[in-house]
Amino acid sequence: MKAELLKRLFRAIASSDQEAIEKLAYLVIEEERSKGHTLLADQLENITKKSQKDKTVNRYQPATPVTENLQTLGELPTSKRFKTPLVTVIPREKLRHHMILPENTEKRFRRIEREYAARDRLAHYGLRYRQKILLYGPPGCGKTLGAERLAWNTGLPLLKVRFDAMVSSYLGETASNLRLVFEDAAKNPCLLFLDECDSIAKSREDTQEVGEIKRVVNTFLQILDEYQSTSGLLVAATNLDKFLDTALWRRFDDLIAVPKPGDKELEFILKETLSAIEVGFINWSEIIKQMKDFSAAQAVRVAQDAAKRAILEREELVIQEHLEEAIAEIKVS
Repeated sequence: MKAELLKRLFRAIASSDQEAIEKLAYLVIEEERSKGHTLLADQLENITKKSQKDKTVNRYQPATPVTENLQTLGELPTSKRFKTPLVTVIPREKLRHHMILPENTEKRFRRIEREYAARDRLAHYGLRYRQKILLYGPPGCGKTLGAERLAWNTGLPLLKVRFDAMVSSYLGETASNLRLVFEDAAKNPCLLFLDECDSIAKSREDTQEVGEIKRVVNTFLQILDEYQSTSGLLVAATNLDKFLDTALWRRFDDLIAVPKPGDKELEFILKETLSAIEVGFINWSEIIKQMKDFSAAQAVRVAQDAAKRAILEREELVIQEHLEEAIAEIKVS
């Protein structure tokens, strides 16, 4: 554990600052997990959960159900014409939150989480925590997972915008739906997630786009300027960052590129995914070489497919051949 973190933890204990202790405990757990000490991190997390069961504030599980923190599903923002929900609530138990990222990218995510945890202290000095985040990068590299991880680590309920319900062929209705969602999110602390936000943020210079789309982009930019939440987060994600309107970028407090995993990250993802099954001798450097330019999602699929082959063939031991066959299949597809 880093010396500075250790000192902060002891100061919190000495001052009986329960909230600070819980936040620092979380940082300790995540630091151990980032070092690859997954078993220790899980054990520490279980200890923390157990000790907090009877407390009002629980770092890892909200003291009140998500449906109480938010509105009931029937009260979520709905389209005026069709009365269909404009957002989907992702249950906390379905949130994925373990990510394998390059060190620099991991630091960017942790900074957002730390600022959120210290938002009241920052506000005391006239500073605002980063609350509007844009994640961009190739498909399958963890942008959606990043939003889920931020929701998990901040304790915020995750609301995912339903663009199928949001976008309407009727003049002005898309912009109206968009404003309705943001107004609701500003009143109810949550992480509002706009996946594939390029659908409403395409460049206005694109001559192929109709006027209605340009009006939606204008509305979106205006809403981003006005959006102020006392204790929420807005996370947008896109694979098509080159097609975004140039004015969009400066509306966000932080822009995080989520890259494809490097050799070190690929090997870690494979080993983590295979941790529940016995693994034979693997020439990892050769396997990683065959996985050049694979995304994190493809790496997970390689490991899962290899494990399935081992189980179905009743060997229950993953060998080099299983991994190579899984890699070859993904390359073909």
